[in-house]
Amino acid sequence: MTDTIDDAAGSAHGDRPTWQPSPVEQGRRAFRKRQTLRSVLISALSTLVLAALLAWALVGSPGWAEVQQTFFDPEVALASLPRILEGLWLNVQVLVAASIGVIVFALILATLRTLRGPVFFPLRVLAAGYTDLFRGVPLLIVLYLVGFGIPGLDFFPRMPPAFWGTIALILTYSAYVSEVFRAGIEAVHPSQRLAARSLGLSHGQTMRRVVLPQALRNVTPALMNDFVAMQKDVGLISVLGAVDAVRAAQIETAHFFNFTPYVVAGLLFVLLAWPTIRVTDWLSARMRAREQVGSVV
Repeated sequence: MTDTIDDAAGSAHGDRPTWQPSPVEQGRRAFRKRQTLRSVLISALSTLVLAALLAWALVGSPGWAEVQQTFFDPEVALASLPRILEGLWLNVQVLVAASIGVIVFALILATLRTLRGPVFFPLRVLAAGYTDLFRGVPLLIVLYLVGFGIPGLDFFPRMPPAFWGTIALILTYSAYVSEVFRAGIEAVHPSQRLAARSLGLSHGQTMRRVVLPQALRNVTPALMNDFVAMQKDVGLISVLGAVDAVRAAQIETAHFFNFTPYVVAGLLFVLLAWPTIRVTDWLSARMRAREQVGSVV
């Protein structure tokens, strides 16, 4: 009797045919696969053709031989690479310190600009004036004012140029990043704040546990773009005398009487920024896919 019941259960469940897509759906999938393969082949072919045309136009130009010797000399590139890498390490150190300072200071500015109530009006005006000022002044001028002006006051002991360059980067980029944070905070629906306050959370707890996590998630791609921009601008600290990658390239250029070290420094900055650029694109695509779940585009 038991064997009969088991056989019946097996025939009812174990022998059930697995689901298979319909012939129409299989045809659609095959068509999409062919279209994808066709698109990849056409993209690769057009890229190769364009690269070949650009190479032909560049190499075939009358002054290519002189330009190649002046800007793309392999021997000069290898000889100047160690010193430029040593300077790039200083750029990385300044970038890490400036990024931490920008995030902290920008969050404070964004929080001040979102405070409610007339008693906080002076703080809101101060934060708004700060962002307007440093978004309008070029970073190069800020570097000169901070790097040469503040040490001239003799309020602080002698500091290396990289320190003042880091301060200038923090002052400038905090103005931009604070506006990104503020946009993310204001994009959170007011019902989120009201629900949090109704549960007994204070204003600070609401911002820290409810508003800021959602705001940071929404503005992450924009923050990554600002970080990429700061990776490039960190090379401007060379105007203060810091021997970073740009200054090292300048020294090597004067030594070899050749501009190849500048090309090497530029390629190193591209390699430094490339992972961040790819992560930014990945985050943007991920957020776009999440927002379009269930939709037909």
